[in-house]
Amino acid sequence: MPNIRHTPEAPTVTRELAPGERIDAHRHDDHQIVYAGSGVVAVTTDAGTWFAPGTRAIWVPAGCVHAHRAHGHLALHLVGLPAGTNPLGLDAPTVLAVGPLLRELILACTRTPHDESPERRRLRAVLVDQLRASPQEPVQLPTPRDSRLTAVCDLLLNDPADPRGLAELATAVGAGERTLSRLFRRELGMTFPQWRTQLRLFHALRMLADDMPVTVVAHRCGWSSTSAFIDVFRRAYGYTPGTHHRRA
Repeated sequence: MPNIRHTPEAPTVTRELAPGERIDAHRHDDHQIVYAGSGVVAVTTDAGTWFAPGTRAIWVPAGCVHAHRAHGHLALHLVGLPAGTNPLGLDAPTVLAVGPLLRELILACTRTPHDESPERRRLRAVLVDQLRASPQEPVQLPTPRDSRLTAVCDLLLNDPADPRGLAELATAVGAGERTLSRLFRRELGMTFPQWRTQLRLFHALRMLADDMPVTVVAHRCGWSSTSAFIDVFRRAYGYTPGTHHRRA
């Protein structure tokens, strides 16, 4: 990522971003929590892309070069934490589940970011406790390194509804199916079906945030039916695409 901006202190702030608006690559000496009060936020590093709707937040560790992109009208809530405060011991970007209490704590901290009162310090201490108890979620699109794997991933990134299985895709890029299967596990840490589901969910979040109807999203992302899409989406995020649509 060229032109990397260095902001030593990770700000605690709320920003409104228009659909498609970006915050270019930068890094902080502090940790940062990234949360979408509305819309969907995507955080990209050299290692991949992490994405989160309102039931998730993204942990960005100190020193990590990252960029943000808004999908839908994004209310971006950022909470900076000192480098010595790492309740989960995380050294890589990670998606965390956000329950109602953690959500309200994030909103409260970003609503009056310059409040240094004892009450605010206690509020932040509770926020750190809630982070410590937050489950980690596998919501990521890792960046492939091997050229054969990159070729397959690019085909599906350009058309998530592509119905071809791994064997057909392997033939299309001139690679072996078994080789690609091993590469998915070794480089991306998941099987091909798991990666394709993550990809389709990522595209679905973006399309829903851009006000696309649920039935159209299901079709364009490659699900066999709207009901199948709703079931996968609910299991992944804890609510239905229709609820996400209204929220975004």
